[in-house]
Amino acid sequence: MDWKPDRKVKKALYKQLAEYIENGIADGTFPPDKPLPSERKLAKEFNINRSTVVAAYDELEANGLIQRNRGSGTTISKDIWGITKKRIPSWNRYIEAGSFLPNQPLIQRIRYETAGHKLINLASGELSEDLFPKKFLRAITSTRSFAGSLGYDHPQGNKELRETITKHVREYRRIETNPSSILITSGAQQALHLVVQCLLKPGDAVALEDPSYNYNLPIFKTAGIKPYFLPVDKDGINPDELLALYKKHRIRMIFLNSAFQNPTGSTLNETRRKSILEISSEYGIPIVEDDPYSLTSFTGEGIPTLKSMDVHGNVLYISSLSKIVASGLRIGWIIGPVPVIERLSDAKQQIDFGHASFNQWIANDFLESESFHTHFKNLVKELEKRRNQIVTSLNHFLGDQVEFSVPQGGIHLWCRVKKDYNEMQLLEESIKRGVIFVPGSTMGSGKGFVRFTFAREDEDSIHEGIKRFADALNYLS
Repeated sequence: MDWKPDRKVKKALYKQLAEYIENGIADGTFPPDKPLPSERKLAKEFNINRSTVVAAYDELEANGLIQRNRGSGTTISKDIWGITKKRIPSWNRYIEAGSFLPNQPLIQRIRYETAGHKLINLASGELSEDLFPKKFLRAITSTRSFAGSLGYDHPQGNKELRETITKHVREYRRIETNPSSILITSGAQQALHLVVQCLLKPGDAVALEDPSYNYNLPIFKTAGIKPYFLPVDKDGINPDELLALYKKHRIRMIFLNSAFQNPTGSTLNETRRKSILEISSEYGIPIVEDDPYSLTSFTGEGIPTLKSMDVHGNVLYISSLSKIVASGLRIGWIIGPVPVIERLSDAKQQIDFGHASFNQWIANDFLESESFHTHFKNLVKELEKRRNQIVTSLNHFLGDQVEFSVPQGGIHLWCRVKKDYNEMQLLEESIKRGVIFVPGSTMGSGKGFVRFTFAREDEDSIHEGIKRFADALNYLS
């Protein structure tokens, strides 16, 4: 056998071996009338662990290419050499060849663990079930008749909902707009995808915050976009650094999370907001403002959005109901110039023929009702209690081993661990102890940071979760 595993590439050894055997089956290197080499023989031949061979054979068996026969070894599956010579596609090749890139392995791992296991979840960026306005939404569905159409709705989304959002953003976010400038999306995530796919092209340079939720999104790399990063401090990004970045790389678009930024919790101060808008206007650089959290201020002071200060139409404003009502509604929106909204709307139509009419009806009725204001005020109070709890627990269990700024809104706390530790070992040890968080590297930060989210668990669970995290950290020290 002239094949050798390549230990310098990222592809796992068992996948390399499985691909080699699959190719060998196709080209006759491994004839169908003879058993395949034993696990022990392949391990010795290629100087790899037997477990690697077992994993390769497991994958080939799962794809229907081989079968294991007790007592007679491993053979090529007879099903793939039938009379019609039918073959099962090499799905792994298709998966690896696809242009739409997967999430980072670490992000996939966190989502798997939070979905499949009972962990104290300080990682997931969504509200807990008890913070959803179930009582109010149940009243809507049980006492009001659905009067909308069950067919395809307007390409930009239901007109009544867009009119309601127009009033909502005027009252709560100080934004003046109209229904023709709004596109309803499946949450903020779809809105970001549409912007990247429709308004940018491969090779374009964009500015992202560092650290940032956007850092771990594959959409930029999938689209061939070149991201350049701007450090975030307690007052957001520095406009001078933005201007220098533009002059050096000709930035085509700026992506900002301006209020209670994910993950740092920082908010752009008023002076920086004005400077950034001036730079945008002077050089014609669009700003994409992602605003999930501006309504969650714990001080009671309204946070002005960049869009509310935008007099030239340079800001594309993205928001949703995911962080203030319920993520499962999948209601988000983009506000921008009419030609841009029409372009994005056309793309959304190609993807899903528009948004679900039933969800739009529920969202519209809830936003229009007095119940929204009642829910919203209660939500902010509950989030503040949980913020206070995580601050208390961190100080109690870790003291001067960590440092952080206390967020004044939002759902995240960005924490620097002063000890020297291995990020993956800390995550694994924490999972063993029943708690999970987001390592800072997934957000693009330097070494030593973690993101804790306090919206997913109640106060008792937050306290216990930080205790378990502290135990894991001290165990590794």
